[in-house]
Amino acid sequence: MRLIYTLLLVAITAVWGWTFVVVQDAISGYGVLPFLAVRFVLAGAALAPIYARRLTRRSLLVGGGIGAVLAAGYLFQTTGLLFTTPTNSGLITGLFVVFAPLADRLLFGASVSRQVILAVCLSLFGMVLLAGGGPDGANWGDLLTLLCAAALGLHIALLSRYAAAHDAGALTLAQILAMALLFVIVWPFFEPVSSPPSEVWVALLVTGLLASAGAFLVQTTVQQRIPAARTAIILTMEPVFAALFGYWLAGDRLVAVQIFGALLILSALVIGEVVPVLRRGK
Repeated sequence: MRLIYTLLLVAITAVWGWTFVVVQDAISGYGVLPFLAVRFVLAGAALAPIYARRLTRRSLLVGGGIGAVLAAGYLFQTTGLLFTTPTNSGLITGLFVVFAPLADRLLFGASVSRQVILAVCLSLFGMVLLAGGGPDGANWGDLLTLLCAAALGLHIALLSRYAAAHDAGALTLAQILAMALLFVIVWPFFEPVSSPPSEVWVALLVTGLLASAGAFLVQTTVQQRIPAARTAIILTMEPVFAALFGYWLAGDRLVAVQIFGALLILSALVIGEVVPVLRRGK
């Protein structure tokens, strides 16, 4: 049974990697804010029947605040995909596991280990090589995606601080509803309100129902049944899947300098995420 749970989590991680290509194609024909608004409305509608009864006023307030940070992360990431490749976006987004302990240190005074400092150095050097080693050099998309990773790291730090006092399902629904509300409110001020074109609906259903609502249900179930170390290893495969799908579906090609930068980023993810969990498991 553990093998089945492991394969389910691998499948979800692969879906997350695939969505970098899916989202890039969709926003080029629909727009960033419309796509995000519809995506999270769909995700909220899917999760509400399951978790709405668990919501409290406190979970709505806390989840709404944390959801606003998460919304910033998705906005930076999705906008960044207009200017960078799915491969770069996936690899740079994965740096949230490095930013999380730094945010925890700045906000709550948590100690930062030597392996986190090493991971920060490796990841920053790797990102410079990845972003600057391509034919066109660095671009705004890579910078926006780095801001996304910082926002996601802040999101993780906030969750680690406040999630224990709330029901996990209720807090997740509150975050998704907050994101949906924010994007729906902002949408008309920046882009015309229109229904999604038929060719965008596949991406919306994949990201809203499968990669958001469905992935949360699977991850919550699986993480209760397999060791944390195995979970951490599997989750760091997301940028690997993003690079594979970017190569296969989007035609992304990295030069030698960028490949070395990508390997440094992946090594930073392992040092920052997997090694600490393995040590705690001893």
